[in-house]
Formats: sequence, structure tokens, C-alpha cells
Amino acid sequence: MKKKTIFLFTTFCFAFACSLYGNNFLLLFKKNITEKALNLPDPPPQQKKIKVALLLDTSNSMDGLIEQAKSQLWTIVNELALAKCDGIKPTIQIALYEYGNDRLNAMEGYIKMVTPLTDDLDKISEDLFKLTTNGGSEFCGHVIQTACKQLDWSSDGNDLQVIFIAGNEPFNQGGVPYQKACALATSKNIVVNTIYCGPYEEGIAGLWKSGADITKGNYMSIEQDRKTVYIPSPYDDKISDLNTQLNTTYIEYGSLGKEKKIKQAEQDVNAEKYGKENKVIRAVSKSSHVYKNKSWDLVDASDEKDFKLEQVPTSDLPQEMQSMTTVQKQKYIETKKADREKIKTEIYQLNMQREKYIAEQKKSEASGKSLDKAMIEAIKKQAAEKNLTF
Repeated sequence: MKKKTIFLFTTFCFAFACSLYGNNFLLLFKKNITEKALNLPDPPPQQKKIKVALLLDTSNSMDGLIEQAKSQLWTIVNELALAKCDGIKPTIQIALYEYGNDRLNAMEGYIKMVTPLTDDLDKISEDLFKLTTNGGSEFCGHVIQTACKQLDWSSDGNDLQVIFIAGNEPFNQGGVPYQKACALATSKNIVVNTIYCGPYEEGIAGLWKSGADITKGNYMSIEQDRKTVYIPSPYDDKISDLNTQLNTTYIEYGSLGKEKKIKQAEQDVNAEKYGKENKVIRAVSKSSHVYKNKSWDLVDASDEKDFKLEQVPTSDLPQEMQSMTTVQKQKYIETKKADREKIKTEIYQLNMQREKYIAEQKKSEASGKSLDKAMIEAIKKQAAEKNLTF
């Protein structure tokens, strides 16, 4: 009864004020409400996504291109890792397609999705190193259309989504018009960047620039047989040693844990096939936020909100953890996490000195564009349009 009386009295006062002051009171009331709404704290900025699909021609003449992709993957990853928007680092996913190879299904346009969009960078590296070339027909429009339809693209127009297609045959081959495929990309907020493996003007004549122009992407030409040149530095040995230590901080779990940890070491070996310097570049990638292994590593998994250590079956844990209590397991993970952060910090600091040293040495570097330079140039230009900085 008391509450009802108060409500009626308040209603009466409001009605009386309105009758006495008319619209002025209503305007004042609305103004106060609006001001309170305007004073609400701004919502935190959303974490952007960067999604990159790499479409590589694996026909006979493309051995140089594939070698560049293998040797420059970690350089490209390291550039992506520098991206920020409002101080927040975006998530990064990479997909891989091959096309134009006789070993592939003719009914599907000699196209194969090798790796879907993923943040598992070791998987991308592993799949890149499995690529081999063979004679075939290169259908650019078809592979662009396939990538647009098959991959899990974002519906948020603020995310950066790019396709890089590289090859050396005319862009208009095959049954899917490249104009139609590129229009589809535009409708999905995907920018198509074209990389012609040969002389610049020859690529224009082959319509590679026309394909990029439809989506406002970059057209580039590269010397596909150009060898990646690495500059050794006084910091390489130490970073390489730290990389070995970094691997010891990974705690494998689950059905694929042991296999994934072995593959991690295998990709270190693959990177080193192009020299210690390339292995060092991979180590820098592994020390960045883009290198994640939550599906098989307990340290990364423990950072996930929905992760519950007690729900991991004992049989899924490494041998040394199976007899531990939950508290002991948690402490073990936290120790490995602290070790990892310390190692990452050391790699970061050494790499800052390494990059400064290399920048000095590069002043006399020969001109010419390679795959990584072409991709990084395009990504930085298009990232700026999404308010991403490097």
C-alpha cells in the first residue's frame, strides 16, 4: 500500500510539472536522460580479424614461386603480427590453395583447398612443404570463386580479408569468368591481389591487373626464380638456442598432442633448410601472439575462458603429469607459462637488435620484388583502410 501511494504521488508531481511548465519541462527531462546516456563509458573496441588466402599455381613452371612461399612464410607472418587497431592486435588466419596441377581433379577445375583458414601456423608450413609442381591448366577465375565460397570469411566489413593469387598464365582461362569471381569477392568484402610471375607489362597484357582492379586490390609482378637472400646477424645463434628452449615449454595433451609436438620440431627443421637465418625468423613468429596451439598445448589452452583442467582425462596428459594432483598440474602449467614468457621476451629483445643490424646491411641490397615483399606491400596498404597500423 505504501509503495502504491508513493507511485501515485510521483505520478501526480510529474503531471503537475508538465501542466505548469509545459513542453519546457519535458525537454529538460529528455535532456537529462540523454546526457546520462551520453556519459556512459564507450564500449571496448572490437578485436579485428585478418584473413589471408594464398592461391598458388603449382604447374610445372612454378617451382620458384613455391620455393619463395616456403622460404618467406615466416617473414610474412612476422609482418602480420605487427598489426594493431586501437592498441588491440587482431587475430590472424591463413588458408592455402593450389591450382593448375594435373594431379588435381579436372572436374573441380584442377583446384585443391590444401588448408582452410586456420591460426595453426605449423599446419600451414607443413602443407606448404608438401606442395610439388606438375603440368596443368591454370583457371584463375575458378580458384578465386572456389576460395570465396569454401572458406569461412567474416561478415564484418571492418575485418581485413585478402586473397593473393600467384601464377604466370593468362588470367581469363577456364570456364569461370574472372570478372564474375572477383565481383563475388567484392560482395564478401574480400580484396583480390594478383601476383604475376614474370615481367610487369606481360602480366597486364594477361589481364592480371584487370582482375585486381575489380576489387581495388594490388597488381604486382615478381621474379619467381629470385632466391631469398638472408642476412646473418650476431644474434642468430642466441635466438636459435632460445627457440630450442621455447619448445620445451609446450605441454602436449589430447589425441594429437604428441604428433603435433613432433610436427612443431619438424617445421623448425623445414625452416632451417633455407638457412639458420630463416629458422630464426620462424622463432620470432613463435614468440609472437599469432603463434597459437591451444588444440594440443596445455599452456595455450589454459588461456581460454572455457578451459577446465580437471576435465582433461588423465590418459590425455603427458606421462610426467598423470600422477599429479589438480593443484600440482596447475602449478606445472603456470611454471611452463612463466618460462615461455621469459623466453619470448628475450627473443623479442634480441630480434629488435637483429632487425636494426639487418636494416643497416640492407642499404646496399639489390632491387627486385619477391613474393613476401609483394604481399607485405599490399597488406599494409589495405590494412590502413581498416584502421590497422604496423
